[in-house]
Amino acid sequence: MAMLPGLSDREVRDQQLAGNTNDVKLPTSRSYARILQENLFTFVNAVFFAISGVFILLQRPSDAVFVAVIIFSGVVIGIVQEIWAKQKLDEIALLNRPHATVIRNGQEVNIDPCAIVLGDVLVLRPGDQVLVDGQIVGEGRVEIDESLLTGESDLIVKVAEKPVYSGSFCVSGTACYEAQKVGAETVAYQLTVGAREFRQVYTPLQAEINLIIRILLLLASFLWLLVGISFISRSQTLNEVVQRAAVIAGLIPAGLLLAITLAYAMGAIRMLGQNVLIQQTNAVESLSNIDVLCLDKTGTLTTNQIELHSLHPLGIPEEELKWLIGDFAASTASGNRTSEAVLIACSGYAKPIRNEIPFSSARKWSAIAFEDLPGTYVMGAPEILMKSIAVTDEILNYIDEQVNQGFRVVLFAHTEFEIETTLPPLKPLGILCFSDQLRPSAQETLQGFVKAGITLKIISGDNPQTVAALAKQAGFTDEVRVISGAELAQMDDAQFVQAARNYNVFGRITPQQKAQLVRSLRRSGSYVAMTGDGVNDVLSLKQANLGIAMESGSKATRSIADIVLLKDTFEALPHTFLEGQRIQNGIRDVVKLFMVRLSCVALLIFAIAIVSDSFPLLNKHSAIVTLIGVGIPTTFIPIWAQPGECQKRSLVRSMLHFVIPATITITLVSLTVYLFYLVSAALDLPPNIGLTKIEFNIPRTALVTILVFCELLLIPFLKPPTTAWVGGEPLSGDWRYTWVALALLVVYLLILFIPPLRTFFELSQISVQDCLFLGLVALEWGLIVRLAWRTRFLDRFLGVDLE
Repeated sequence: MAMLPGLSDREVRDQQLAGNTNDVKLPTSRSYARILQENLFTFVNAVFFAISGVFILLQRPSDAVFVAVIIFSGVVIGIVQEIWAKQKLDEIALLNRPHATVIRNGQEVNIDPCAIVLGDVLVLRPGDQVLVDGQIVGEGRVEIDESLLTGESDLIVKVAEKPVYSGSFCVSGTACYEAQKVGAETVAYQLTVGAREFRQVYTPLQAEINLIIRILLLLASFLWLLVGISFISRSQTLNEVVQRAAVIAGLIPAGLLLAITLAYAMGAIRMLGQNVLIQQTNAVESLSNIDVLCLDKTGTLTTNQIELHSLHPLGIPEEELKWLIGDFAASTASGNRTSEAVLIACSGYAKPIRNEIPFSSARKWSAIAFEDLPGTYVMGAPEILMKSIAVTDEILNYIDEQVNQGFRVVLFAHTEFEIETTLPPLKPLGILCFSDQLRPSAQETLQGFVKAGITLKIISGDNPQTVAALAKQAGFTDEVRVISGAELAQMDDAQFVQAARNYNVFGRITPQQKAQLVRSLRRSGSYVAMTGDGVNDVLSLKQANLGIAMESGSKATRSIADIVLLKDTFEALPHTFLEGQRIQNGIRDVVKLFMVRLSCVALLIFAIAIVSDSFPLLNKHSAIVTLIGVGIPTTFIPIWAQPGECQKRSLVRSMLHFVIPATITITLVSLTVYLFYLVSAALDLPPNIGLTKIEFNIPRTALVTILVFCELLLIPFLKPPTTAWVGGEPLSGDWRYTWVALALLVVYLLILFIPPLRTFFELSQISVQDCLFLGLVALEWGLIVRLAWRTRFLDRFLGVDLE
């Protein structure tokens, strides 16, 4: 390709003075203002801040401060964590920022994309992103993937005077294009802004949690409406109404979202030491849902480095074959690893060419017509080129023998004709055998996937038998079931989906077929991760539930991947899968504790209102039950959670076996305790005092105490340290959770018996005998709920299996 002059330094300065530059800042993450806005201005926060304001108006500053501190602590933690994540994302974006290759004063120069000016001539090579809008100039020819802009997966051929758009990627060939629109004027500017900004993509677990929160929000709204009606229709003070509204607001589990955020942050910190870059905050947890992992052979099982192992001439001397393929590799404008390996083994010289058809994954061949040699030389996949060659049995047997040994086989041929898009009759000149270098940890890595319960699918553009041989060398333990892209091309949609499920090694697959395989696996109900490093993997990465790219891969793959493996640490992936399982298991345990508390409080509100025409808790009572019983324990659960195969059933169904018996029994025990102390308070009234004068302080304190005792007792049931605690959950053997529960029990008793703390939380003084009595009630509750779990009473009653 002839070198174009490009702009001169003076012309560049003129364009800069005119403001025709590409100096626009594309956000790589949310702005600080947006982070503050999204954390501060939420519906839940608005409700609590409004309640704090009403408390101030009612001259209850301690209540107002308490509510504000609880909410602001969560907000501050969220803001700090997300600002840290923003700074890391901005730092990574700066390190991975693409550079533009422009021609100025007749020389290629690497510059920052912001330094591009109108009229600049930019060089486009395989894997490069088109950075501004323009049109092809000169003699080059490229194939462009515009799917990020148009959604169409077909590669578009671009030659002179054809337009190119920013946001697309060069797949093959080399050409120059002139910048005609820069900065905010580019057609793809708004799309690029949206693509590079922080995206909130929910995992299945997050989607279910959001559904639970929305249902609880509807319940809280219903109860707020009832409280408002009671205020209008009955003689209740504004202070009572606000207290009840504050307790009802506690049904919206703001702390649950905080616990999930902390779980994701811990996962990102753990992965930092594994050279795994998390580009989506929930990506590690998303990994725990993966049941199918699609691997691209090159760059994953292998080191992405190949070497020419042997040459087999066909009808010409070996020396002649060497200089022909050496000149072919040196002259191609779209070099790849195959041509690099050829040049290392066979020195060649770049020669003038009449025409070149660059290699593409879809064609599986490339061609060059030299100026000083007749005809055209072609290099490509044997099964593609052999359609135009009269092949002997000797050639077929040799190719099969090399393929079965795991070598990549390439055929070199010649034709007297000029080639456009289809292959004319060819004459074979030689067979090239390349060896891939397996990663040293490939076998251990594959075993790690199996341990994590992941089904592996190896998808490659190489010969199916070569891929199968390499998979066996790498320790692929499953029965190898091989199919080729040509066979898939003959199938209808139903057969294709069936093949995607049944086969595990796919060879000679085009980029479109690779994307279709991933899409078919997803439609059949699998949660699919796809690894890749080349531009040909972009389509399949976008189709996967989770895209994983190599750091050494193309800019296109890194830009759309959810996870980037720094230093190409493929062996870190099994650890990442286990970390994802750890996060999901921790979140599920957190949700169970929250659901028991929320369900108990909601049921107590209705039950006590019906039985005693009163309200069970004050605002500070609800806060201490939440903080001691759920809030503090759930900060440890994600940290100490262990990996293990996650349950495939929905979150709600998986919780029923644990949550429903615990909720029903705690509610009944708490209601009984409340009514017992309420009746005792009524009996202690003088005969001439009406029941409307009953003091609810002692019954409410007893209710708070039994709720705290039961919730803390629930923690060792959630993580049983010994078999004696096994009932609702399997044996954990981890005593740390139990020690936390005992420590929190001491904290609550200190609050209960230290007057200033007791007064602040509006608790009444109860005797040591009362505490012992409530402790015995809690222990009795523990025996009852353990019996319910072990006898599967609820399962039998409902007639379903809840485990």
